[in-house]
Amino acid sequence: MAKEKLKVDLTPLIRKLEIIARKNVKTTVLGNYKSVFRGFGLDFSDYRAYSKDDDASKIDWKASARTNELLVKEYEEERNLNVFFLVDVSSNMIFGSADKLKNEYSAELVASLLYMVLHTGDKVGFCLFNDKPLSKTNPSKNRNTFYIFAKEIVNPNNHGGNFDFIKAVGFIESFLPKNSVVMIVSDFLGLKEKWLDYLKTALSMFDIILLIVRDQRDYVLPEDSFNITLSDPKSDRQIIIDPKKIKEKYETYVLKQTEHFKELLNTTEADYVELRTDKPFIEPITDLFRKRRTKWR
Repeated sequence: MAKEKLKVDLTPLIRKLEIIARKNVKTTVLGNYKSVFRGFGLDFSDYRAYSKDDDASKIDWKASARTNELLVKEYEEERNLNVFFLVDVSSNMIFGSADKLKNEYSAELVASLLYMVLHTGDKVGFCLFNDKPLSKTNPSKNRNTFYIFAKEIVNPNNHGGNFDFIKAVGFIESFLPKNSVVMIVSDFLGLKEKWLDYLKTALSMFDIILLIVRDQRDYVLPEDSFNITLSDPKSDRQIIIDPKKIKEKYETYVLKQTEHFKELLNTTEADYVELRTDKPFIEPITDLFRKRRTKWR
């Protein structure tokens, strides 16, 4: 029996994502992105009149002779980067205690960055992934990529299941050009054994950035005493707990787990930034770009 599509009007959600993306692509973010992720060459743009501040060696004597005016060549940076977003749309991301679920926050984050990349002239593509690719576009300069992403990310049929980081990394290795910039968006919880080995292999091929999206409840539990029902999205098992009774053990475990995760990441060349769904992402993303600029000087 074929799976029936949900009857949801996606148009208002797509429009909302576009408005958010336009608002978030500020000059400071765009400038930091362009200065960090530079193109691989320069293209001739036009001639302009020589000024006293120019280096005399830049004068094009042949063109100057034709016009009887001193001219210098102007060049534009050749924006030929491939930027690819690998987005976790598993059940783990359908969770939130703030205004936005993790997958909603991720949708706005990627839409904004994708919109920004397109406006620099770079190629951009994406894949929504759980334990298999659900929707994919290859890197291109096609402005429609933004609307394709917006349509796919707000489609309820594209959310759920388990996230398999190892399969996701293997997938991008199978078709992405080497030296592509890959931004992986996930909460990176419940990673399988040997995930680090696969990340290191991918890092020999790509420039990888991990955008870690977490909810406040991924770190701390409420202070109050009350009963809540927790469901395991992978097995549908349920358990009733009083968060106050397990708060200390939970937070100690989470802190240890988080520190270990970061220690492992620090043994690689991958850049990463930790984002919280209860806090805007513009400032941490801008800081990430600034740190990368300093790192690669």
